[in-house]
Amino acid sequence: MEDRREDLELLEKIAEGSRTAFDRFYEKYAPMVYHIALRIVGDEAEAEDVSQDVFLEILQKPHQFDPKRGSVQAFLAVKTKSRSLDRLRKKRDLLVNRLEEAALKENGAEFYFLRQLEQQVLIDALTHLPEEQRQAIIHFYFHGETQREIAAAMNKPLGSVKSLIRYGLRNLRKQKELFRWMEAGRGEKQHEA
Repeated sequence: MEDRREDLELLEKIAEGSRTAFDRFYEKYAPMVYHIALRIVGDEAEAEDVSQDVFLEILQKPHQFDPKRGSVQAFLAVKTKSRSLDRLRKKRDLLVNRLEEAALKENGAEFYFLRQLEQQVLIDALTHLPEEQRQAIIHFYFHGETQREIAAAMNKPLGSVKSLIRYGLRNLRKQKELFRWMEAGRGEKQHEA
């Protein structure tokens, strides 16, 4: 109870412009915020950047915290998780690294979570492709259809489907090389050429 009261007083003083209150708030919660960010992004420098973003947001908008919705710790944890996920979405290489780490550790929950995030990023990347390239890639990678099956479904010559997939992948790679994992063994070699 005492701790909660102190948190509310610190946030009120931060809103009034107190540097001392902010320093105390930072000292109290910086280790927790950093630890959560590091666990999600898996990179010390990125975790420090996320922590800085979270505390900058607290400094600029201390009234975002609503005591009716829970504790300051829970508020900071949710905010840190959200900013960390934003960072993974923006830095796709970082996401790929986290996926590779999770796969090596065989940490089921973490790997599943990161795979879901990867799929969101992939779906976002696919929306930027021309329609026919997007359809060919969806059939090929998500439905597991052969290029011959795709050609029949799209009523296109086999060579055109191969080109659509090739150009689609090239366009996706241009989107910050998200698909390093495809080049590492998934994809083309598993299907009919």
